[in-house]
Amino acid sequence: MTDSDAPMPWSHPVRIADLAARKPTRFDLKPDPKTRAAIAEWAGITALNALRLKGELTPKGRSDWALTAVFTAEVEQPCVVTLAPVVSGLAENVERRYLADMPEPEGDEMEMPEDDSAEPLPAVVDLATVALEALELALPLYPRATGAEFGETQATEPGVAPLKDEDTRPFANLRSLLDGKKSGE
Repeated sequence: MTDSDAPMPWSHPVRIADLAARKPTRFDLKPDPKTRAAIAEWAGITALNALRLKGELTPKGRSDWALTAVFTAEVEQPCVVTLAPVVSGLAENVERRYLADMPEPEGDEMEMPEDDSAEPLPAVVDLATVALEALELALPLYPRATGAEFGETQATEPGVAPLKDEDTRPFANLRSLLDGKKSGE
């Protein structure tokens, strides 16, 4: 996917201290075509035709914040079978909870928490980074063009009958045994 050392191709920082403490702050982010091209290159996809993150940052209690948004995008990737372009529409609900008093994990071994939307409260929330994370998680891993299928592969040493996909199924020989029994009845 992306190179972890590569700089983020898009940024939209929001300082928490600058937001209204009693009402939601709404946002609607859409990168321009040049930025979408940079994001596509960063994400390792052919093209990013559209991307939008629309939502709000809402204060929760005295010092916590919640981000709720809808992420949508249209991406183009090569088909894993034919390399033909595959256009996919993506849509995800995005939720983050920024907690001022985030409990620190204890011990050497940690379990994944049930609530994976909680994060420590940063001084600055980069809304574009949230959109890029949503993009990476929503991208199809194996895009396939309509009608594209993997062919059957046969590889053997000379003089040996090739092993077919059907032969590897658990009950592959059962049919031949039953066919033999029927003819010898």
